[in-house]
Amino acid sequence: MLILDVLFYSFVAVVGIQALYYGILFGSFAFSKSEKVKQKNHPISIIICAKNEAENIKKFLPSILEQDYPNFEVVLINDSSLDETLEVFEEFATKHTNIKIVDVKNNEAFWGNKKYALTLGIKAAKHTHLLFTDADCKPVSNKWIKDMSANFDKQETIILGYGAYDKIKNSLLNKLVRFETLLTATQYFSFAKIGIPFMGVGRNLAYHIDEFYKTNGFINHMKIRSGDDDLFINEVANSKNTSICTTKTSFTTSIPKTSFKDWFKQKRRHVSTANHYKFKHKAILALFYISQVLFWLLSITLVFRTYLLPFVLGLIVLRFLIQFLSLGFSAKKLNELDTILLLPFLEITLITCQFSIFITNQISKPNYWK
Repeated sequence: MLILDVLFYSFVAVVGIQALYYGILFGSFAFSKSEKVKQKNHPISIIICAKNEAENIKKFLPSILEQDYPNFEVVLINDSSLDETLEVFEEFATKHTNIKIVDVKNNEAFWGNKKYALTLGIKAAKHTHLLFTDADCKPVSNKWIKDMSANFDKQETIILGYGAYDKIKNSLLNKLVRFETLLTATQYFSFAKIGIPFMGVGRNLAYHIDEFYKTNGFINHMKIRSGDDDLFINEVANSKNTSICTTKTSFTTSIPKTSFKDWFKQKRRHVSTANHYKFKHKAILALFYISQVLFWLLSITLVFRTYLLPFVLGLIVLRFLIQFLSLGFSAKKLNELDTILLLPFLEITLITCQFSIFITNQISKPNYWK
């Protein structure tokens, strides 16, 4: 009985931690009201780095060029592509005067490093306000630039946006991919709201060029192939210079992975990058993950042993209620409500996958960006 007593009180503590994260920390974003900001029309340089993305550029670049915004350029970076990416860039440039092409050849010191290519593109930008997206991304509306740029002011020089993934009908993997994206976005939006910004996603991210030069660009993590978005934001963002943009016309959508193997490989890279976050950010994220794992292990154990069953079931219901409300409101804001219907299944599947990724990364480190 002593062991079960310890497990029960541990379970109470874990539910308390989960309630803190979902109810209070994530609630800072989930239950907040959207703030209206005035349009400022800063001149914007859109930065797109592409490696072997000829077909995606043909498909998605028009949605960038058709944005309803008075003054913007598009900096297209060809990162040593082996396909017709450069030729596609040049074809678009003949029709649009606001396109600037940066053709990057492999450099022996920075072989295959996206950050090197991005650095050259950023330096080539004409404007000081930079807006980033990927070659396989599409803004959901022609108000994307307008919404993101409206959040810039003298103090707030980093804008975190939402990069969604396309919905695929009858695909369980797609729901898992989008649930993980929803949970990640809820985390980085929530912590930005309470003054602890720790990451952003390159699919939809903006910052003033001064932030880039203050830290000498990506120099402090240049040897890490990934992290041009989250590691950079982890280094430069703080409670005063960071804002979020979650208007539904400001989202971008990307092509999701359609095989578990490809998604697993992608997440391996993301997880390995997170190991380089500041210690306080890693501690906050680790505590959340550990409390998730313990919630499931302890609840299953205590229910199976029927120990203080009414109290255990009550705590389980309480935790799920807070979680459903918090993620439900976040999902409504981010147009991901359909993922909430499978929340318990998706959560435990994601926890298992994350544990597998952690173990795999201990055996071999991912070292690629494409």
